[in-house]
Amino acid sequence: MSGVDVITFGCRLNTYESEVMRREAEKAGLNNAIVVNTCAVTGEAVRQARQAIRRARRDNPHARIVVTGCAAQSEAAAFAGMDEVDAVLGNEEKLKSASYRKLPDFGVSAEEKIRVNDIMSVKNTAPQMVDAIEGRARAFVQVQNGCDHRCTFCIIPYGRGNSRSVPMGAVVEQVEKLVGNGYLEVVITGVDATSYGADLPGKPSLGLLARTILAQVPDLERLRLSSIDSIEADDHLLDLIANEPRFMPHLHLSLQHGDDMILKRMKRRHLRDHAVVFCEDVRALRPDITLGADLIAGFPTETEAMFENALSLVDACGLSFLHVFPFSPREGTPAARMPQLDRGLIKTRAARLRQKGNEARRAHLDSMVGTDQKVLIEREGLGRTENFTLVNIQGGKPGSIVPTHISSHDGERLIAGKADSRPTSQAAA
Repeated sequence: MSGVDVITFGCRLNTYESEVMRREAEKAGLNNAIVVNTCAVTGEAVRQARQAIRRARRDNPHARIVVTGCAAQSEAAAFAGMDEVDAVLGNEEKLKSASYRKLPDFGVSAEEKIRVNDIMSVKNTAPQMVDAIEGRARAFVQVQNGCDHRCTFCIIPYGRGNSRSVPMGAVVEQVEKLVGNGYLEVVITGVDATSYGADLPGKPSLGLLARTILAQVPDLERLRLSSIDSIEADDHLLDLIANEPRFMPHLHLSLQHGDDMILKRMKRRHLRDHAVVFCEDVRALRPDITLGADLIAGFPTETEAMFENALSLVDACGLSFLHVFPFSPREGTPAARMPQLDRGLIKTRAARLRQKGNEARRAHLDSMVGTDQKVLIEREGLGRTENFTLVNIQGGKPGSIVPTHISSHDGERLIAGKADSRPTSQAAA
């Protein structure tokens, strides 16, 4: 191989940062290298990263393998101890060209492979500008990094550090640049995006940031949020949901559970009723909105009755899309020290929750059959509606937004006829 190949795990922020890493590594002159951008959210994510590293070494015996990302930040020594790994970079170091010019020599000790600082000492998030995101029909813009909260199950603050925000002017500049390069849809992303602005002068909120982007970049056709914590949704955000058609009618919520006792043991900042009321309120403001959520099955001490409260939250909140996580203890978190459930029981409950999610998704797909939709074409044969539902569709150039009619669904995706030959919008070539 030649050049720099980046293997990405985890969230949309990692996807965005991988483009920055590729650019900075190439700027540094790195060649014949594989950079693995890891995720630490579950033990399974770490296992998959290790597996990918071993596979990359088998397939590329002479390449330099650099491991970075959240798992590398929190478990640097473990990755440095792998014979397949040549260097380990922290989450701050991975975004700097100088880090790739100063990689250790081949054959050094595990300790010498590590280039990882104390992430909690990082106070600022520099705006990471990218012109495009390879293979993506929509662009991501990082507005925030890190997290000030300490949910008992979560290792991410120890990989990302405390919350830091990108100034509004830099965010708007990045969106303008991406729209100028032909992107019609931009996704705002961060580790804890709804905490945006608390560390900036004047404490601007995420909703105010979104409002400012839409006001100052009139050619942006679609603005979307990656994931939010509903307890931090502000009035600006609610007003956009109600009144701004360019703000997409889809929210993915960090709910995690539906039982008050489990939410308290998770050290979440909301209870069940808050989540239900929030979902009812946003649906009243925007009847066509769809809601998704992260839910954890098998948290320590979870009884069958508590789990039933998680299941029933799907209907109570009117959720259409679920990301289900079987609880995975992460060393160093309080939840890892709590009484654990049997792994088989956790898997069974996760499967039941996924089945509930499948039923909710099917009901959502049923409701969209017979409607007319504007679809962003992601790649040949596949696109997404404004409410982020996948569509099998014929025709349309990747990156363009086309009108179409939804004729049916297959239980996973909507099925549309041929895209209108006159797209509503067209991405720049």
